[in-house]
Amino acid sequence: MNASRRLLIAAACFLVVSCASPGSLPAADERDALAPGGMLHVGVYPGSPTSLVRDSATGAPKGITYDVGKALAEHLGVQFELVELRALPEVLAAVKAGTVDFTGTNATPARAADMDFTPTVIDIELGFLVVPGSPVSSIADANRPGMRIAVTRGSTSQTTLPRILPNATIVPAPTLKAAGEMLAAHSIDAYATNKVILYELSTTVANSRVLDGQWGVEHWAFAVPKGREKGMAYLRRYLEQADRSGVIARAVERSGLRGAVRPQ
Repeated sequence: MNASRRLLIAAACFLVVSCASPGSLPAADERDALAPGGMLHVGVYPGSPTSLVRDSATGAPKGITYDVGKALAEHLGVQFELVELRALPEVLAAVKAGTVDFTGTNATPARAADMDFTPTVIDIELGFLVVPGSPVSSIADANRPGMRIAVTRGSTSQTTLPRILPNATIVPAPTLKAAGEMLAAHSIDAYATNKVILYELSTTVANSRVLDGQWGVEHWAFAVPKGREKGMAYLRRYLEQADRSGVIARAVERSGLRGAVRPQ
């Protein structure tokens, strides 16, 4: 093969790769801001389709943060490094410390002090998961003396629910798995978090169900550490193109997401 033919093939391959990914390629300083050292550390925790779940048949990982993070790393031309931690508070701490470069979470004002957020990707209702025999059969039931309502330790729910349910006892659970075990053992009356997690957890807790209604709404978005403004500016442009090209929609579908809507 002569040199000119090799050059044409290389150019064609470049065009195919470029067209396969949404958006224009980043400048070097944008890439370095998002993935210092040529590696994108994507922070996830197990049990939530917005973060990381595994296929029940194959064990293959999936989840919105996982899929979009992997697509972003491929588009940037950097190495994808999965950082799987036990629970969301550990992921948030890693983003704050700069050891995780990219994650997805509820974009609260308190968290915005420690990390920068993209525009909202999905809105998620907050609700309760219960099992047969629970005295909580509606949202109103939860706000009664003696009701034991579990939340994930370090979550937004742990901060906000005491104000919403002043008469209930809020019980912190260290992980999603622990919350499911507490519910199955009837050591709590309900578990409170966003409905995406509740529906996922309901598949592992026998006869459990997500109650109708909601006690709030999460505005879920992607996040990067503070001080990476050039990277964030590029990430916003990339996500706009990823949305138009179906990258985000495919990640949402593959995750098996329930209980969330895309913002209008």
